[in-house]
Amino acid sequence: MINMNYTNMYQALRKILDKDEQIDYAMSGRTAEHIEMWSALYKDKAPWLNENTQSAGIAAAVAGEIARLTVLEVKSEVSGSTKASYIDRVYQKVIEKLRIQVEYADAKGGLIFKPYVTMNGISIQYIQADNFFPLEFDTETITRCAFLDQFRRNNEIYSRIEVHTLKDGLLNIRNKAFVSRTDGMIGTEIPVNSVPKWSDLAQEITFSGVEKLPFGYFRVPLGNNQDSESPLGASVFSRAVEHIQEAERRYSQINWEYGSKESAVHIARSLLGTNQSTGEPIYPAGKKRLYRAVEYNAGAVDKPLMDIFSPDIRDESYFNGWNHLMRMIEFECNLAYGTISDPNNTDKTAEEIKASKQRSYSFVQSCQTALQHALEDLVDAIAFWCDIYHLCPSGTYQTSFDWDDSIVTDVESERQSDRQDVSMGVMPLWEYRKKWYGETEEQAKAAVQQVEDNTVIE
Repeated sequence: MINMNYTNMYQALRKILDKDEQIDYAMSGRTAEHIEMWSALYKDKAPWLNENTQSAGIAAAVAGEIARLTVLEVKSEVSGSTKASYIDRVYQKVIEKLRIQVEYADAKGGLIFKPYVTMNGISIQYIQADNFFPLEFDTETITRCAFLDQFRRNNEIYSRIEVHTLKDGLLNIRNKAFVSRTDGMIGTEIPVNSVPKWSDLAQEITFSGVEKLPFGYFRVPLGNNQDSESPLGASVFSRAVEHIQEAERRYSQINWEYGSKESAVHIARSLLGTNQSTGEPIYPAGKKRLYRAVEYNAGAVDKPLMDIFSPDIRDESYFNGWNHLMRMIEFECNLAYGTISDPNNTDKTAEEIKASKQRSYSFVQSCQTALQHALEDLVDAIAFWCDIYHLCPSGTYQTSFDWDDSIVTDVESERQSDRQDVSMGVMPLWEYRKKWYGETEEQAKAAVQQVEDNTVIE
């Protein structure tokens, strides 16, 4: 948003839409406030930040790490026909940008993948959670959604609200435009085509035979524990906001501890020369930061002319407290212990660490499943616009996915389990070799036979 925060924009949107019809809003003011808060944390603009409390970048680090785990080495393509090849060319551009877009979604609770038609074909718009407004849901599927497009020209702010509504197989798309000369106001309604940028847009258009809205919605698979009635996704760090606040205060205390305890030499003013033009003391060359001139009273004969200020730094106690907070944040954000905390400083048992990894693996898998559904919907949306505007020949298409399972599987535990199965005779040795050594069945059986033939029985 260039001129209105998300909560105010949501309230303005409701006033605009309620003029035309009554809408059973999926969002509430509370939901809007949460999205706005998550967005602020991710952008290092949390409300508690000031000259005494600095950001430690925790929220962005959490979102970035979960996004990395989710899309690491993912492979996905659309195949099956000439139409599929056309769709895939558009789709692969999405896959290339997937990691960073998933990070934005993880931070703010969701993301829209919205295709649109240009003079050069189909492009994809990535709409973050603080730039779109889901209005109605049918169980878990969005049936009405509003998008905002804004820009500033000279002293005027232009806003376009695009509303998608799906009902009884009919897709209705409406555009409303507004102009304002005051920041924080939506302004006065104007014809959409009166703005050159939007001159090609229809004020309203309807398509029949539509099963779902033409975009993909990736919703972070977490419940909103502060607004349980919300059907929207929640930020991956939504349950750690209070501890992130405390951790950033602790981080700032650590920085202050090092800054305030910087070594210094207190030196009598009488031992220093004076700059005749400024009246300031002249310190040894390159040592101004080290020395601090002190004016001693005439009677202070017991004061040394020079002494060293070098107090002990309480870094160990501060860092222990900081690390404890980071562990709590890891737990609340479904991260394994040691992901953002110090992995070498642990008070956790081996079982606790193992459980945290399993919890992280499970959450990443849920994210992959949700993302796959969103991308499948995106492919269908691209196909929809291809058909509407006859951008490619007709044909079938299939979307395939290959997720990097190593990131969501405790490989070592699985391998140890297979070893036990082999020792108990539950799994044949050749099957173990095939699975873990990458051998074919024939190669694995031959290797096992060779070992048996070379075994000397005493």
